[in-house]
Amino acid sequence: MLPEIIDGLPNITSIKEVEAAIKERSKNVLSPAEKGKISFGNIKSAAAIALHMHQPLIPAGGHDLGTADIISNLKHMMDNQGIGDNHNASVFHWCYKRIGEFIPQLLGEGKEPRVMLEYSGQLFYGLRKMGLDDVFDALKRVTCDPGMWHTVEWLGCPWGHAVAPSTPVQDYRLHVKAWQSNFAAIFGIDALKRVRGFSPSEMALPNHPDTAYEFVKTLRECGFTWVLVQEHSVELAANGHGLQNKHVPHRLVCKNSKGEEASIIAIIKTQGSDTKLVAQMQPYYEALSLSRTTLAGKSIPPLVTQIADGENGGVMMNEFPPKFMEVSHISTGSDTPMMNVTEYLEHLEGMGITEKDFEAIHPVFQKRIWDKMAGSGKKAVLAQAIEGLKKEDHRFHMDGGSWTNDLSWVKGYQNVLDPMNQLSVKFAQKVLTSKVPVTDYKYRNALYHLMTSQTSCFRYWGQGAWTDYAREICRRGMEIVDRDF
Repeated sequence: MLPEIIDGLPNITSIKEVEAAIKERSKNVLSPAEKGKISFGNIKSAAAIALHMHQPLIPAGGHDLGTADIISNLKHMMDNQGIGDNHNASVFHWCYKRIGEFIPQLLGEGKEPRVMLEYSGQLFYGLRKMGLDDVFDALKRVTCDPGMWHTVEWLGCPWGHAVAPSTPVQDYRLHVKAWQSNFAAIFGIDALKRVRGFSPSEMALPNHPDTAYEFVKTLRECGFTWVLVQEHSVELAANGHGLQNKHVPHRLVCKNSKGEEASIIAIIKTQGSDTKLVAQMQPYYEALSLSRTTLAGKSIPPLVTQIADGENGGVMMNEFPPKFMEVSHISTGSDTPMMNVTEYLEHLEGMGITEKDFEAIHPVFQKRIWDKMAGSGKKAVLAQAIEGLKKEDHRFHMDGGSWTNDLSWVKGYQNVLDPMNQLSVKFAQKVLTSKVPVTDYKYRNALYHLMTSQTSCFRYWGQGAWTDYAREICRRGMEIVDRDF
C-alpha cells in the first residue's frame, strides 16, 4: 500500500508505482462487462451518469490571509454556517459518501445500479485533513469489494481541478499524474488499474491545436482510453459541423503545428441543465425513447451520458437519492439498463468495434484553422491563421470549450492568471530542472502549492475573496520555490 499522507502533504508523486501499474494492466483481470449481468445484444439503449465532486483548498484557516492555514472550503463552510449557503456543509458531507451507502443497499435488493464518480484530489485531501474518514470508508467498500466495484466506475481528473485550455501543458500533466498517485494511495493500485476514463474539470477542452494535442497525448501516456467531452466543444473533423449522433462514441483527433496527431475515444456529454438532468435521471428517460442504431455495420444500443456536480443545488441534494434508487430498480433487467462507459466500450470491443471505427471529431474551430493553413505545418503559419480568423469573425477564439458557452476561463482574469503563470514559469525553471527527487518534501510542497493555485474556482467565483486566495497561494508558492530551490 502506498502512503496517503506524507509529512502532512498528500501523496502526489508516486509516479513510478503508478506508471508500473498502468503497464501491468492485464486482460486476465475480470472486466466490468464480464461482471455486469447485461445482455448487450438484447438491450435497445442504455444510460450513464457521472457525479463530479470538488471542494477547493483555500487559505482561510485563520483571520490573517498571509498566515492562514490552507483548508478545504468545506471546512470553511462548516466553521461559518451563517454565511450564504454554508448551512449546506453537512449535506455536502453526506453527498460525498452516499453512493457508498446506496450501492450496497441496491445490490442487496438484487438490483444492478451503475454510477461513475469523479472526485478532485483537492477534495480528497481536504476531507482527510478534516478527519472525515467515514467518506473514505464508504467509498472504499464500493471501489474495492469484488462484488461491488463493477457498479462504480471512477474517472480520472486533474488533481487541483485545473482547466486544460489555460493551464500550462507541463503543469496539467503533473495534475493528472498527481491525481493518479493520490487515488492509488487511497484505494489501492488495483483500483487505479481499472480507471480508464477521464473527466476534464469544467468540461474544459482546449481548442488551440498545440494545447489540444498535448492534452490528448497526456491522457494517452497516462493510460486513459476515453475522455468525456461537452457536445458543443467539438465538431466533426470532416466538415466542421455539429455532431449528428451524440449517443455513440467518437474519436477525438488532435493535431499540432508540427503535424503530429494524438487521438482518444470521446464520449459525448449532451447539453442541458446538468444538475437537474442528473438529479432527475433524465439520461435514463431519454434513453427509453431511443432504439438500436448502426455503427461499423453492426447494430448497437446508443448510450445517453450526463455528468453533474454531485452535491451542488437543491435538486442534487434532495431529489437525486430517491430518483437514483427508483431508476436503479426499474432499469435492472430491462432493455434500457444503466451502464458505465468502460463497461459499454468493452461490450462494443467484444463485438469487434474499436476506436478506429468511431467518427473523427476535433475541438471547435479547428477545421477552419487547418483550412486556413492549407497544409502548412509551421508554428508561425498557425499563429497567423489564428490571428486572421479572429479578425474575420469576433466569435472565433482559442479559449477552449466547456460546459458553459458564456464564460471564458481567460478573459478578465489577468490579475489571477499572471501570478499563476509566474509561479508556473518559476516552478519549471527551478523545480523541474533541479536534482531534488520528486518524492522529497521540498518538491512535493512546491508542487502542492502550484496545483492548489490553479483550481478553476479562483476564476469561476469572480473577483474579490477568491482572487485574493489565488494570489496568496501563488505568493506562498513563489516564496517556497525561491527558498528551497
